[in-house]
Amino acid sequence: MLRSLDIRDMLIIDRLSLAFQPGLNVLTGETGAGKSILLDSLGFVLGWRGRAELVRSGADKGEVTAVFDLPAGHPVTEVLAEYEIEAEDELILRRVNHADGRKTAWVNDRRVSGEVLRALSDRLVELHGQHDDRGLLNPRGHRQMLDAFAGVDLGPARRAWAELGKARRDLATAQAALATVQAEEDFLRHAVAELDKLMPEPGEEATLDARRRAMQAAEKIRTDVAKSAALLGEQGAEQLLLDALRRMEAAADQAAGALEPAISALNRALLELSEAQRGVDDCLSGLDDDPGTLEALEERLFAIRALARKHSVLPDDLGSFADGLRARLAALDGGAKNIAALTRAVALAEDAYGAEAQALTAARKAAAARLDAAMAAELAPLKMERAVFATEITAGEPGPEGQDAVAFTVATNPGAPSGPLNKIASGGELSRFLLALKVCLTGDTPGMTLIFDEIDRGVGGATADAVGRRLKALAEGAQVLVVTHSPQVAALGAHHWRVEKRVAGGMTTSTVTPLSPPERVEEIGRMLAGDTVSDAARAAALALLDG
Repeated sequence: MLRSLDIRDMLIIDRLSLAFQPGLNVLTGETGAGKSILLDSLGFVLGWRGRAELVRSGADKGEVTAVFDLPAGHPVTEVLAEYEIEAEDELILRRVNHADGRKTAWVNDRRVSGEVLRALSDRLVELHGQHDDRGLLNPRGHRQMLDAFAGVDLGPARRAWAELGKARRDLATAQAALATVQAEEDFLRHAVAELDKLMPEPGEEATLDARRRAMQAAEKIRTDVAKSAALLGEQGAEQLLLDALRRMEAAADQAAGALEPAISALNRALLELSEAQRGVDDCLSGLDDDPGTLEALEERLFAIRALARKHSVLPDDLGSFADGLRARLAALDGGAKNIAALTRAVALAEDAYGAEAQALTAARKAAAARLDAAMAAELAPLKMERAVFATEITAGEPGPEGQDAVAFTVATNPGAPSGPLNKIASGGELSRFLLALKVCLTGDTPGMTLIFDEIDRGVGGATADAVGRRLKALAEGAQVLVVTHSPQVAALGAHHWRVEKRVAGGMTTSTVTPLSPPERVEEIGRMLAGDTVSDAARAAALALLDG
């Protein structure tokens, strides 16, 4: 329940403090007195989007504080817990609008954003006027309102829709990939056959190139290597060293050991010479390749390089490139099976979504019947017992919240054509339709403060009295604030405030005054008669107040 509203320097309000009560609270006053400013200020502290400039002219900032009583278990405690704000017996919302446009807000002295205020306001206050800004007249919001009335769980349908979307995307991706592969099937099969025939290995091109260079250089070095082998062999250095060794060994006995170091050195030299001879012989063996070997080597080397150029890859990457082509071929060969499996998955997902959508449709139709019956019960005491309200459910575009289109339609008289609320009903009828609809949709919401801004516009006499009595009945279990120009409605309020505009010192301000019983008689008399309140107007006002 909204307990108090404190406004400082907002538009034409200088200082204003209001203490609201349970039951039906009515605010009256002449047109332009500032009643809408109260709602603008309340909307500001609740985070609603409204006027851009609210600060009173000449002030540095404007400030609004709203205090709500929170009984145990109030729905707003869930929002407080979500934002880690401690719940207490009262909830204090304070918001400041600086002259430069900056806005700051607090909840129980905790700094918060406008988003937090709006989340809290959804559980605290419902505002409704003849020109409804919450979507009652917009068919695009009717399904959401019916779902809230029905209490349906949209989670399963949303999950089924998401799964269906994923299945369809997977199928489309596979089909596109298969179409791409099919378009290049001949190329893939020819390229894979070429690569499979050659089977190049990483590093092979460099190895072949090195061998080719060595074989090309062999002829140039063969003669020198052969001469080196002759010089080192039996007719060359080896024979000379052996002769020298034999002569030293023959003289060694007479040299008394003086030749031993030389003999050892010669033996070592002969061993090293033998190693040198083997190295030269090995080199000569390597230079003795068959000319056909070089030709075959070059043929393979050139084939590897040609394939690398053809596919614009490095020679060492031909193996991995071939693996990629083989994978694409495998996808092509297994594509039909994969497409079939994905098609079955889509069909299953469609069935699952269809089942959830049908369950939503059934729940909505049942709720629509209950809402239509509730509306019929609400319209009768509002002097519209002959009017017909109907919730139409038709096939709509499938989506995450089912495949139903919902529209609230009315017929003001039996046999008259039905149509959208704002096109069929007159101003006074529209007010009553919207009042009844608001009551049906939100009347049972616990702990809500319901605000009706001139919901009685366009009606008078017995009809206005019927509207007022419905508001009074609604306020028996809740707090209702009504801005009204109807004396019949004002007379039924449990608490009455008058909003008026005053000019003092060249400054215009708006004030709100709680009315005593005698003052209520004068105010309702003014509403009946105009500026000059006659005795007859006072008598009529007393009659309205006596009910």
